Amino acid sequence: MKYRRKLIEVSLPLDAVNAASAREKSIRKGHPSTLHLWWARRPLAACRAVLFASLVDDPSAHPDRFPTEADQQDERERLFNLIEEMVVWKPSNFPAILEKARKKIVESSDGALPAVLDPFAGGGSIPLEAQRLGLEAHAGDLNPVAVLINKALIEIPPLFAGLPPVHVDPKRPADLGSWTGVQGLAADVRHYAEWMRDQAEARIGDLYPKVDVRNGGGKATVIAWLWARTVPCPNPACGAVMPLLNSFALSRRKNREFWLEPAEQTAGDTVQFRVRQGAGCPKTGTVTRSGATCLACGSAVPLKDVRAAAQAGGLGSQLLCTVAEGDRRRMYVEATEDQVRASQVLRPEDPLSGDLPKNPRAVTTPNYGLTEWADLFSARQLTALCTFSDLVLEARKRVLADALKAKMSDDPTPLRDRGTGAAAYADAVAHYLGLTVGRLANRSSTQNFWDPGSGGSGGGGEMVQQVFARPALPMIWTFAEGNPFSSSSGNFLGQVDYLIAALEGVPAAGSGSANQLDARSSAQSGLKAVVSTDPPYYDNIPYADLSDFFYVWLRRCLADVYPELFSTLLVPKSQEMIAEPARQGSWESAAAYFEQGLREAFAAILEVHDHDYPFTLFYAFKQAETSEEGTASTGWETMLEGLLDAGVTITGTWPIRTEQPGGLREVGRAALASSIVLVCRRRPADATLTTRRDFLSALRAELPEALRRLQQGNIAPVDLAQASIGPGMAVFSRYTRVVEADGDNMTVRDALTEINSALDVVLDEQQADFDSDTRWAVAWYTEFAFEEGSSGVAETLSKAKNTSISGLVKAGLLDQQGNSCRLLSREELADDWDPATDSRLTVWEVTQHLIRAQEEGGEQAAASLLRAVGGLAEPARELAYRLYHTSERKGWTSEALAYNSLVTAWPDLTTLAAHPPPEKMSFDDIT
Repeated sequence: MKYRRKLIEVSLPLDAVNAASAREKSIRKGHPSTLHLWWARRPLAACRAVLFASLVDDPSAHPDRFPTEADQQDERERLFNLIEEMVVWKPSNFPAILEKARKKIVESSDGALPAVLDPFAGGGSIPLEAQRLGLEAHAGDLNPVAVLINKALIEIPPLFAGLPPVHVDPKRPADLGSWTGVQGLAADVRHYAEWMRDQAEARIGDLYPKVDVRNGGGKATVIAWLWARTVPCPNPACGAVMPLLNSFALSRRKNREFWLEPAEQTAGDTVQFRVRQGAGCPKTGTVTRSGATCLACGSAVPLKDVRAAAQAGGLGSQLLCTVAEGDRRRMYVEATEDQVRASQVLRPEDPLSGDLPKNPRAVTTPNYGLTEWADLFSARQLTALCTFSDLVLEARKRVLADALKAKMSDDPTPLRDRGTGAAAYADAVAHYLGLTVGRLANRSSTQNFWDPGSGGSGGGGEMVQQVFARPALPMIWTFAEGNPFSSSSGNFLGQVDYLIAALEGVPAAGSGSANQLDARSSAQSGLKAVVSTDPPYYDNIPYADLSDFFYVWLRRCLADVYPELFSTLLVPKSQEMIAEPARQGSWESAAAYFEQGLREAFAAILEVHDHDYPFTLFYAFKQAETSEEGTASTGWETMLEGLLDAGVTITGTWPIRTEQPGGLREVGRAALASSIVLVCRRRPADATLTTRRDFLSALRAELPEALRRLQQGNIAPVDLAQASIGPGMAVFSRYTRVVEADGDNMTVRDALTEINSALDVVLDEQQADFDSDTRWAVAWYTEFAFEEGSSGVAETLSKAKNTSISGLVKAGLLDQQGNSCRLLSREELADDWDPATDSRLTVWEVTQHLIRAQEEGGEQAAASLLRAVGGLAEPARELAYRLYHTSERKGWTSEALAYNSLVTAWPDLTTLAAHPPPEKMSFDDIT
């Protein structure tokens, strides 16, 4: 099978892509992720870069135009520069950059642009970026909430791009001119959302009264009511209503500390709370993971008794205080009977239907008697959300009438059938209004908590936090009920603002479609497309269970717009391709179900995929197992077995940092630091089998160069082991099978073990670049780190490394006391060390001093030292890779962090080293 190699199969500017992906996580307003919540979205920058590099030819595919390696590398650098410009979020000349990118894609596609399909579309990052690059975008997902999000991003905007709004606005000049993109649609969504807000306040505004402020301050609008769950105290001598607070803190901001103080009580009383300012807030609340404490009698109550009381119907709630709008600050007002009475409304009739899932790993509220979705909302919250949901239906009718008055086509074709007339337009506006209700639900539940801030002097904290601060529904003891009619966190118009800003940033060009689709049947669509996707990872996130939280409200708003999408009471779960023991009976059954589904999905992908291009998979699962044979990853094993069974060969892998921006905090969290992007092709029909010996020979011949390329690209050490799987499996997957000596086929697990072993060998061989003292230090560190060891062992090791103990002491690496030796830690290295005058300069010292300079003086200090060490800089970076690998294997978290941080900062350090600050910095300054 002949094909032209694509850029992604040869090289990528990883530093630029990773930096842009990390920065993107801090962007909120205007980012498409704020349209509506979805879990585990991939950064747009990474998706944009991966798609572009998958579609554009590598210069080596055109030897007629780029005959030499130098010519090819020059052209790659030009493509890299374009990618580096393209991945930056909202540069001022973004349209011009995208146009250059589109021209390159057209050039590599012989004028016939491919379509792009993501069969696990989720939050829509990949289809959205395909459309931004000028490609026909197709999104598939089994989950209706994901389908709605993707329709809002790629399907609806192109249908109504360039149209003016249909509502009449007397303030808008008649000669405003053209409406670009979805400005008109966005203006209508805002207008009808504001109408909904006004109507809702007229109908239920009395449920949200203002609060009397102390000291003659008059009345103030309430931002939030803070409530505590309660159960009866089981102590027969007490019987008080027992408030369950996880914290007494209201505000931890510097010089604005507020907290709750329980008033003195006697057994049987209801506990009252005063608001206190200043120091004195207790460090813990009244409930922990093990149990609760009754404030009235002091009894300790095991958590099992709290659960039993709650399940017996004893779970209640108590108002702790109200938070009101002040003059550029929050005001905390003690609870009053008037505020309690305002909340005591009847639940709407049939507000929601559906039971909470039986998923004890992610949803724990049923343990406390909250078993239905309606149980996660107070009566007032249910009333508000039902009111806003019903107003979506009313707004849809108003949009239709206004659209007809504005002379829009009276074509009755609905939006679900891709209509473009007044009826479809009314559906489209209702679609976005429904998503706004979904956003409001995420701030209007008894699952919301109050964030008191972290104790700094900045502007963070003192706000209602969303339900899904993480992908789970744990039991919330102290909850915050926001005011949808305030101007602070959790208000309705604030949700509208975020949605509008996201909507205005979508491409709204070309064409796109989003459909409810089982990835295992994607071939049935008859589509031929380039596939790029991010499949689920075993049981990481129970999407269907969690998205029911939104589905029940979206169904109420939009069932008439999408009757087929909302034909079920809750999100479909039986076909969901995740490993869910609660659903499939056991972990073994769940894993088998997921693994079989993955194989079927890959087979379907190959049926629909356009084989002129590679297809790409984002994968971020790491589950290592170590045995006598070595270390392998069961998560990778499953993924790779599914690919190989489907007839795939791997032509490239790239670690793109999509999970934990801002640097590694601990090795355990590094497990999901990056998504490894797998670049795949169909295995050629004429592929041959090979023997284990020949496979290992090819692996050891090709892996060192592949790892050198990764290190030259400054891959983070934390990602090196996972990234090495790619080039290793590229060797393994090129064969139809690898035959063992006994005639059996080598398994993927065995291949992964051999790849890990080969990585060890390569890193060991790189030590040839190190001086004798450094090689001794590496060997000692591997065994003892910075702990003491025998002088006899040190002496034996020094002879093997062609050095001596006295020389190591002289070099400043070793401390010897009698019969024991110890490698000096970074903190113990000489403060006045100067590489220019060191008569026995070692790579070990350079590496450790670089880390010390970075930790104590920052990047500028480390860069100054980097400039001073000259040719030892690159060996020092290689040593950091080696020492990270050792530290990670040994579980030395802080050490691994130090070496990883040095390498990830390397591009910035070299840039700073090449451009020193105007005033010369002395070496004393940096140490």
